[in-house]
Amino acid sequence: MTETLFGGPTLPPAYPERAAWGTAPKLRAWQQEALDLYLRNSPRDFLAVATPGAGKTTFALRVASTLIDSGAVNRVTIVAPTDHLKRQWADAAAKVGIAIDPNFKNSDGQHGRGFIGVAVTYAQVASKPLLHRAKTEAARTLVILDEIHHGGEALSWGDGLREAFDPAVRRLSLTGTPFRSDTSPIPFVEYAQDRDGIRRSKADYTYGYGNALRDHVVRPVMFMAYSGQMRWRTSAGEEMAASLGEAAVTKDITSHAWRTALNPAGEWIPAVLAGADRRLSEVRRTVPDAGGLVIATDHEDARAYAGQLKRITGESPTVILSDDAKASSKIEEFTASEKRWMVAVRMVSEGVDVPRLSVGVYATSTSTPLFFAQAVGRFVRARKRGETASVFLPSVPQLMALANSMEAERDHALDRPEKEDADGLFNPEDSLMAEANREDKASDSLTKGKFEALDSQASFDRVLFDGGEFGTGGEVGSDDEMDFLGIPGLLDAEQVGTLLRQRQHEQLNRKNRKAPAAAESPAPAVPDHRMLMDLRNELAKNVAAWSARTGTPHGVVHTKLRTVCGGPPVAQANEEQLQSRLRKLQDWFIGRK
Repeated sequence: MTETLFGGPTLPPAYPERAAWGTAPKLRAWQQEALDLYLRNSPRDFLAVATPGAGKTTFALRVASTLIDSGAVNRVTIVAPTDHLKRQWADAAAKVGIAIDPNFKNSDGQHGRGFIGVAVTYAQVASKPLLHRAKTEAARTLVILDEIHHGGEALSWGDGLREAFDPAVRRLSLTGTPFRSDTSPIPFVEYAQDRDGIRRSKADYTYGYGNALRDHVVRPVMFMAYSGQMRWRTSAGEEMAASLGEAAVTKDITSHAWRTALNPAGEWIPAVLAGADRRLSEVRRTVPDAGGLVIATDHEDARAYAGQLKRITGESPTVILSDDAKASSKIEEFTASEKRWMVAVRMVSEGVDVPRLSVGVYATSTSTPLFFAQAVGRFVRARKRGETASVFLPSVPQLMALANSMEAERDHALDRPEKEDADGLFNPEDSLMAEANREDKASDSLTKGKFEALDSQASFDRVLFDGGEFGTGGEVGSDDEMDFLGIPGLLDAEQVGTLLRQRQHEQLNRKNRKAPAAAESPAPAVPDHRMLMDLRNELAKNVAAWSARTGTPHGVVHTKLRTVCGGPPVAQANEEQLQSRLRKLQDWFIGRK
């Protein structure tokens, strides 16, 4: 490896242009720091946890090139979750002079001449671990385990990895999303016991979303939440109606309302897609090649959403289906084009790199923290300073909590009861990620019960950003919605926060101006705006104190208070609602539920 590829001074945390996937000629600050740590310790096993878009591939390839040049290794095996990622790794490695064969099959026995190693999938290793063990033993092998949390998904996968790569002289494990919350140990990951007696994974180097955002390595993400009225028919023939995301309803009602919103025959999805496309048009004013991605639940919905996007934009979107043999080539074609939209059935997940994706629509009922983090990770990859990302999603408690906790980091823990937490946020994933990236089937209660969505209407709810909530709600197409859809596409995180607060202030002033004059008949007392401001400030201080005490992000605390006490976001809450939340926080501080 020559200095023209990787040499030269360390770059600052942000740099003006982002190189092709995994091929940056120089290192970002965190990559250099992690590399220095690796070279200083020369460990056999090393776990790097870095947020999606931070550049794990560039770091790993620099490690590989250094070990190859020094003679420490003479073979490289890369293990990735999917066939698409095998090819992506091979392409990235080739650009820095490392020849990796992504077409190797277990039946081949040996990789092609001219290659220093292979890229394989976790399933491929698990099916023939002894074959891969023999290849590992035959040379001084570096194994790069991309998204290592897959190693804990199935006993056979974990056992296969241990069998195959135990003889490796070096193992470099990478992950960019929270570890699974089950208790399956992940191969080659070190665990340390905490004060509670629970063994938690121990990373050798961690670079979280918050740090990456401050360094301008990733884009700030605005979550555009949409609510609305839903109506459906139950298995008993009873017609039900609810507001999407309403706090005082059961989980079943929330689930039914959510699925009603995602029904292509209703009005919610077309309205949200139209809003997302307007947002994309605004972003393309300053980022001309910006693209959008709709993540659908199943094939039928994906095709329907694609048809709606064509009617909205006049352009046929790229559709990626899990049973399409050309899926990888379609993703690559979309990546290199300037097409506006791509629709996928949940398969464009971790590691799939389309840097120009700036706007997303989360149109799936999947709500596990792992999948949500992977989905959002598709939009945070920064190419130049100031690019922002916008993700449109249903205003339901599960997703609001996940959006508010984006900066919360979670280690993999063992020796823990496999039960759902009280808030339902970190419950064990209900399927393997391989299943999560295939077509989702409706739950038994909906399928067997012949659930029928009747109609849906959308309304703009609020914007979630950096743990805060902004906006006073509004009708689709209103000034209240357009205030946020029209935010410029090139802003850093601090500018986004400032502009969101400004837009919310303008909305509140506009609503006050539109308020009718006092009628002749007795009217409710005029709210004391000074008192409300004092209560909001007091609530913010108490939430900050609870956040510091528990480690829970501010936005998650606010969401929990709304769920327990009811009422709108803080900006629209009245005196009684704010007082109720303050009393509830006081209960928490003294140990009362």
